[in-house]
Amino acid sequence: MKPEFRPDPVLRDVIHIQPARIGDNRGWFSETFNARLYAEAGIDCAFVQDNTSLSAATGTLRGLHYQLPPHAQAKLVRCTRGRILDVVVDIRDGSPDFGKWMSTELSAAGGEQLFVPAGFAHGFCTLETDCEISYKVTAYYAPDADRGLAFDDPALGIDWPFPATRLTLSDRDRRHPRLSDIGVPFPGAMMGAAR
Repeated sequence: MKPEFRPDPVLRDVIHIQPARIGDNRGWFSETFNARLYAEAGIDCAFVQDNTSLSAATGTLRGLHYQLPPHAQAKLVRCTRGRILDVVVDIRDGSPDFGKWMSTELSAAGGEQLFVPAGFAHGFCTLETDCEISYKVTAYYAPDADRGLAFDDPALGIDWPFPATRLTLSDRDRRHPRLSDIGVPFPGAMMGAAR
C-alpha cells in the first residue's frame, strides 16, 4: 500500500504524491501520511503543525505565502473537500528554477498530495464551492516571518483558472509585492536544506 512519489517536471524539488486507496462496497481506506515511507522518498522532515482552511466560493485565491528563515516551512498539502488548483513558485536565490512556477489540481476525489519544500511561495485557487484544504507544516506559524508574493506578478505570468476580476482574495493577498521587490528571502544557503 505504498504511495507513489513523483518529482515535478518543472520544479524538481516539489513532489507529487498519490497515496494508495483500498476500497470495497463500503467505500475506501487510505494512509495519508507515513513518516518512514515519506523519508524513504526524500521527504525526511518533522511536521509540527496541521492547518485546515475552508473556502466557500469558487475562485477563492489564497496566497502566495511563505515564511522567512529561521521559520521557513515545508508543506504537505491535500484537498479534503472539493478541488483546487495548487500553485508553487521557487523563490530560492541561486536556484536554477528561481522564478519558475508550477500548478497542479488537487481534489478530494483523487486524494493527491503535494510536498512543497521550504524556499517556495505557495497558494491555491478553489475550483468548486466549499473547498477544504489540509496541510502539514515543518515550522510553527510566526507572524513576524509571514510574507507573500503577488499572485498577479506579470514577471511570473501564473495561469490562474479565472480572470482577476472573478477571484476572491483577502486585502492582504491583493497587496503582496512582486518577485523583483521581495529581496532575497531564501539565500543560497537554503539550497540543499529545502527538506
